[in-house]
Amino acid sequence: MRGRKRCRMHGGAKGSGAPVGNRNAFKTGMHTAAHRKMMSHFRDLMDEAKSLTA
Repeated sequence: MRGRKRCRMHGGAKGSGAPVGNRNAFKTGMHTAAHRKMMSHFRDLMDEAKSLTA
């Protein structure tokens, strides 16, 4: 579009779009540092249990 910064069909209004920062990744909490640490601890416990039963 000549003389404009945005296309009238595809440009979007100022302030539209995703929020600042990636808050969309935190819907379930599955990707937080605390969850990764807990799952790592759980895997260590499972490995120890497997070695004890073998």
